[in-house]
Amino acid sequence: MSDQPKGGGSPTATGKTPTATGKTPARPDDIDARSEGSPEPAPPLLEVHDLVKHFPVRRGFLQRQVGAIRAVDGVSFDIHPGETLGLVGESGSGKSTTGRTILRLHEATAGSVRFRGQELTTLDREPLRRERRHMQMIFQDPYASLNPRHTVGTILREPLDVHGVGDPSERRARVHQLLDRVGLDPAWDRRYPHEFSGGQRQRIGIARALATRPAFIVADEPIAALDVSIQAQIVNLLSDLKDELGLTYLFIAHDLSMVRHISDRVAVMYLGRLVELGTRDAVFAQPLHPYTQALMSAIPVPDPKLEAERRPLILQGDIPSPAAPPSGCRFHTRCPFAEARCRTDEPEWRDLGTADAPHLVACHFAEGLSNEHTM
Repeated sequence: MSDQPKGGGSPTATGKTPTATGKTPARPDDIDARSEGSPEPAPPLLEVHDLVKHFPVRRGFLQRQVGAIRAVDGVSFDIHPGETLGLVGESGSGKSTTGRTILRLHEATAGSVRFRGQELTTLDREPLRRERRHMQMIFQDPYASLNPRHTVGTILREPLDVHGVGDPSERRARVHQLLDRVGLDPAWDRRYPHEFSGGQRQRIGIARALATRPAFIVADEPIAALDVSIQAQIVNLLSDLKDELGLTYLFIAHDLSMVRHISDRVAVMYLGRLVELGTRDAVFAQPLHPYTQALMSAIPVPDPKLEAERRPLILQGDIPSPAAPPSGCRFHTRCPFAEARCRTDEPEWRDLGTADAPHLVACHFAEGLSNEHTM
C-alpha cells in the first residue's frame, strides 16, 4: 500500500554563580523565542530545569545498586508557545529519555519540569492524567507503537475514552476527522495496523497524538524508521499541523536536514548534557561546539566541487558509556581540539551570541574554533 496520503546534558546549577571574570554564566533556558524586533515573548509553555534521569544498575542475588546509567544529567531549556525546539545528537546521547522523562513516562531522578506553570514531577496520578490530555507523544517506531489487535478506529478513540471527551457519536466523528486531517481515508477506521504501510502507520500515530487537542507534543524521532521518500511528507505534515493548530513541539531527531526544516531553535545533546543551544539560523550558520561542528560536517553537500573542497571533522571512537562518563568536558575523549583543561574542568554555559539571538555553548575554547569543517 502506498505511503501517499489519500488524494495524492547541560552543566547547569539550581542558581547562577559568578564566574572567575565576575560575570554570571548563562543558562540554556535564558534563550527565548524572540526574533529581532519582536515584542517580549509569552511565558514559556514548558520549563525544564536541571532535569536528571539515572537508571540504577543492580547486581547480585539481593539486586543491590552498584552504579547508575546517567542517561540525562542536568538538562535545562524552555519552549515557548508555538515554538519547535529541535533536540539533536548521536544515538545514546539521552534525547529520547529526555522527552519521555518530561512526560513522566520515566520518573525523573531530580530536577523540575513545569508545564503551563504547573510542576509535573510531583503531581499525583489523577492530576497528572488530566494534565496529560494537553501533552502527547509521537513515538519513533510506527510498528511497535500501535496495538496490532485493535482497529485504527479503536486506537484513535482510546484517548477520547480515557479523558472522557464527547459522547460516543462525537468520538466517532472525531476519529473520522483525525484520519482525514492526516491524509488517510476515514473509511479505513475498521482496518488493522498490519494493513498499512510504515508511513501510513506513522500518520495514525500522529492522529492519535492529536486526538485530545494537546498544546505540546514530543515527537521522538518520528521519521527515523521511515523511507527517505516518506520522511519529507511526515515533516511537512507536522509543520502544517503546527501552523494550523498552534502546536508546540519538542522535535527529537538525528537528521539535521529535517531539524533545520522544522525547528525554530536547536539544542545539541551529548552524553546526557546539552552542549549548544541557539536559534536555528545561528547554530547552522556558525556552530560553536566541536561536537556540533562534527555533526554539521557529516551533512553531505549536493555539489561535487564544494564537497571535494570540504575538510570534514570526523570523530574517532564511540560515545562513552553513560555509566562512567568522562571527567571535565564529556566530549574531551573524542574532541580533536581538547587540551589539558578539558580533562579536568567542566565547561560553563556561555552566551556568545547577540542580545537578539543568544547562542549558548559549553566549551572552553569555542571562540577560537574554526568552522571550516562545516563549510
